[in-house]
Amino acid sequence: MRAVRYAWEEAVTSLGRARWTLLLSIATIAVTFAMLGAFRVVSATVARVAGSWAEAAEVSVYLDDVVTENERTAIRQAIERSGVAASVALVTKEQALARFGAEFPELGDVTASLDANPFPASFEVRLSETGMAAGGDALSKSVSALPGVADVRFDRQWLARLMAVLTAMRTAGWVAAVALILGAATTVVAVVRLSFEARRDEIGIMALVGAPVAFIRGPFVMEGAIQGALGALAALGALALLGRSVRGGLGPLAEALGPDALHTLGWPDMVVLVAGGAAVGAVAGLLATWKWDPKGPQPR
Repeated sequence: MRAVRYAWEEAVTSLGRARWTLLLSIATIAVTFAMLGAFRVVSATVARVAGSWAEAAEVSVYLDDVVTENERTAIRQAIERSGVAASVALVTKEQALARFGAEFPELGDVTASLDANPFPASFEVRLSETGMAAGGDALSKSVSALPGVADVRFDRQWLARLMAVLTAMRTAGWVAAVALILGAATTVVAVVRLSFEARRDEIGIMALVGAPVAFIRGPFVMEGAIQGALGALAALGALALLGRSVRGGLGPLAEALGPDALHTLGWPDMVVLVAGGAAVGAVAGLLATWKWDPKGPQPR
């Protein structure tokens, strides 16, 4: 405990003497962790929206106009027995026409001028989680061969592409995160190393009188941790302001996505970000003094 208190006091004193280099280091770390936080927000938001779209994926089974009641019952039973359907809903021709009129009121005159209802009846099949993969394709192939089925639509291709894009985004994000963290750590190493060189004579004297290594290296590790934590806190402030601006700029789009679609950093995310900044800074501070040998030649 005494070593930690000594390291804290010495680190604060050292950082107070090098305000400009401290500000440079904090700014670099803030930019790095702001980008990491922004990546976390964007990836979580996209994943949440994609998940809601995936949950809304359906298999549409369109029926012939001359389908019999027995054929319709057999089709429904085949869908329910498939094991991949979470729900099955019958949409009649009249319901399909009414839905089209509600969604496209400007085309009401077109449908009104037709002699007959052009929309087919259909079964709308909401897939379960297990049916999102090959189950939907298998259901489409099996049902399409049944009597009374005119067509089957399962728009899975765009879902597969969407998931592939999300995977690529996550991979690129992790690679960028590692590169950014290494860059921030390099900056902290340089700043702490400058402080270490400025106090080399003092450190040599401490080593000659037998000071523990923890009292010699501790202040520099603490110095790096303080820089990392301050940089992460600055990043959180910048992200809060940016998030408020983005929400205001999205306007109607934010309402269309829903109140829970846009991800925000919660307390766990904030704690992890600040703790991560402190950890990166502490490791950088340790690396800055790593080559120093307490048993080597000391200044006279």
